[in-house]
Amino acid sequence: MAVSPVPGVRLRRVTVNGVGLSVATAGQGPAVLLLHGFPHTWRLWTEVIGPLATRYRVIAPDLRGFGDSDRPTGGYDAGSLAADAAGLLEALDAGPAAVVGVDLGTPPAFLLAMRRPGLVRRLVLMESVLGDLPGAEDFLAGGPPWWFGFHAEPGLAETVLAGREEAYIGWFLDRGTLGRGVRPDVRAEFVRAYTGTGALRSAFGAYRALPTGARQIREAVAGARLTVPALTIGAHPVGRALEHQLRPYADRLTGHVIPDCGHIIPLDRPDALLRLVEPFLDADEGPCGRRADGSALRTGASPTPPSP
Repeated sequence: MAVSPVPGVRLRRVTVNGVGLSVATAGQGPAVLLLHGFPHTWRLWTEVIGPLATRYRVIAPDLRGFGDSDRPTGGYDAGSLAADAAGLLEALDAGPAAVVGVDLGTPPAFLLAMRRPGLVRRLVLMESVLGDLPGAEDFLAGGPPWWFGFHAEPGLAETVLAGREEAYIGWFLDRGTLGRGVRPDVRAEFVRAYTGTGALRSAFGAYRALPTGARQIREAVAGARLTVPALTIGAHPVGRALEHQLRPYADRLTGHVIPDCGHIIPLDRPDALLRLVEPFLDADEGPCGRRADGSALRTGASPTPPSP
């Protein structure tokens, strides 16, 4: 078991669907699965793992092709990433879990809840859009962000960016925090994880599979509804676009936007994120201030999230 740079976090390797995933775990209790995006690794959750781990079993993998996980040649579509997430929960005997996705981690989190609702007890989706579902027209009025096309062209971005990874990744980290930046150790880890043609190529595989993911999302909502309780959290620049996309298909949906917050919510405004997520997860409580599984809620936990 590898040594983690975050106190209380253990790193382990779990093979799922033939792919070795690097997985960070912490805490005990009902499971919470955290799915990162680009340009991140599990270290995206550095500021929130500790608080969540005081009463939950936190599971934060590097997605296939990212960080220290294996880099297969394919399987970067949202459906395959959702299957990895399902396999991980089953391998760790951790379901049903609350599932949290941000950026590129949002579509697989959504498909996991649609395809395997028995594995998902609550769903949190942040700062992304779900394929081409209606509702995001205002956000996409000028077209998708420029890097979507750049990353999607096979062989281009990884060739152009070789040797320039630090500046490129740094641009996303600064932009995603409205110029505030991220901790130096986290920044260094992200740069390390995306340095080299192979690392970039596998990460960009998720962008090259976006059309497949969009089709998978359309098929999912055509045949079923999202039945698990869901929370969308927006910031800058996505805002409420994801909420608007999801509302026609969700039975129980709550939407919030965090003001003065960049795209990388877990690093830019972790306290604001926890103020929304913790009460949402704690809503499974039973009588006498206890959750349905019998575990006690943290003393003083707010029963309702603050208004954005």
